[in-house]
Amino acid sequence: MFILIIIRLNEAREAMKFVNREEELNLLGEKYKETGFQFVPVYGRRRIGKTRLIQEFIKDKKAIYFMADSVSETEQLRNLGTVVGEHFHDMILTSAGFKDWYQFFEYISEKTDNRLIAIIDEFPYLVNSNKAISSVFQKGIDQYLKKSNVFLILTGSSIGMMEKEVLFYKAPLYGRRTASLEVREMTFDALRKFFPHKNFVELVQIYSVFGNVPAYLEKVDPGKNIFSNIKDAILDRGSFLYNEVEFILREELREPRNYFAILKAIAQGKHKLSEIINETGFEKSLVSRYVDILRELGFIKKEIPVTEKRPAKSKKGIYKIHDKFLNFWFKYIFPNRGRIEIGRADYVLNLIRKDLDHHLSLYYEDICLDLCHEYLKSGLMRFRSIGRWWTKDAEIDIVALDEETKTACFGECKWSNKKVGEDIYRNLKEKSRLVNWQNNKRTDRFMLFSRSGFTKRMIEVARREGVLLVHGDRVTQTK
Repeated sequence: MFILIIIRLNEAREAMKFVNREEELNLLGEKYKETGFQFVPVYGRRRIGKTRLIQEFIKDKKAIYFMADSVSETEQLRNLGTVVGEHFHDMILTSAGFKDWYQFFEYISEKTDNRLIAIIDEFPYLVNSNKAISSVFQKGIDQYLKKSNVFLILTGSSIGMMEKEVLFYKAPLYGRRTASLEVREMTFDALRKFFPHKNFVELVQIYSVFGNVPAYLEKVDPGKNIFSNIKDAILDRGSFLYNEVEFILREELREPRNYFAILKAIAQGKHKLSEIINETGFEKSLVSRYVDILRELGFIKKEIPVTEKRPAKSKKGIYKIHDKFLNFWFKYIFPNRGRIEIGRADYVLNLIRKDLDHHLSLYYEDICLDLCHEYLKSGLMRFRSIGRWWTKDAEIDIVALDEETKTACFGECKWSNKKVGEDIYRNLKEKSRLVNWQNNKRTDRFMLFSRSGFTKRMIEVARREGVLLVHGDRVTQTK
């Protein structure tokens, strides 16, 4: 079954308000203003909001939108002809469809005295129906579109396939694009716009459970607390999110069972390759191959100490699930599916209730890293690289480095009901001396993040020694 969508300005849409995509809209808007042919691939993982972004971009513009599906190429062309025919009120085309892709390219190139946006959503489906489709599009661009005013947008959720077919320098379409746009997860700051009446702790709860993917945030009822939302939106067997992870993985992976085991191990805290191998019982070569595929698809990420000079060759890497909801699902839902299926969702909810605060503490560090990027934009901080740092004997939550000024900023994140005191600061200073970067040449700075604030003594020390203090997500005034 295929889906045909023509987006018009006056369409009513029931969706969460559109927020936090200013940079993406600006990029598309700037390319739209340029004269002549434009080709912009738009890519990002499923549910990230690519289609919603495109909707917002074209709502006041002349545009054709076609969503590809897993059908034959002949059926794709027939469906595309229906969409284009309806747009141009061409009843013959609407009925007959296109006979091939070159007819489509020629047709729209002749209809573009003014700017016309042509969007093909989920381009990888076209690749599945015709392995040579990228070369076909390359030829179509060169012969028909290059001298037109068409603004061509190809989107895709399969990041690996988009890279292979469009983005890598050896891809047939690589030299034809005029820009490219990766739609990424939103930052923690965006949640304030989604849920303006929630306090900081409530936002951390939502972030750590539902993540920052718009399609998942839409399932959060702002009038309920986090446990009611978990019960209704995730633990309910009929809910969208209960089966969402399984659906996405089965769409992308041929052998989901083994991948499930690896993802479960990572969600349970097995972050090193050796730990994943021990937990799953799989051979090292098998785990390495599966981990590479999961990284390619964007499901997991590899973290390296920020001071590593050759990250690609570092043996200190650890693996984490990239998406926060995916991690929550594999940590709490997947191991308890049997209980949920026999009606013991309340038992699982109680397990989550007991462990949630610890779960939040793990993501507080990510939130603090997001805050640092905000401070970089505002001028409060300056750095070229930022991340975590660790050895066998010590770790530091945040290390921000600026090679130009030879400045290193070290940060500690405390998700605790106790106020942070001077002891935490002194311990951080001790650990900073273990970091091997620009030794004897650098200037050290320090910052502390705390859920519950700081002792009077720590505020006095911060004032005297220039320590940046952040209470929740707000900078504490020490002057």
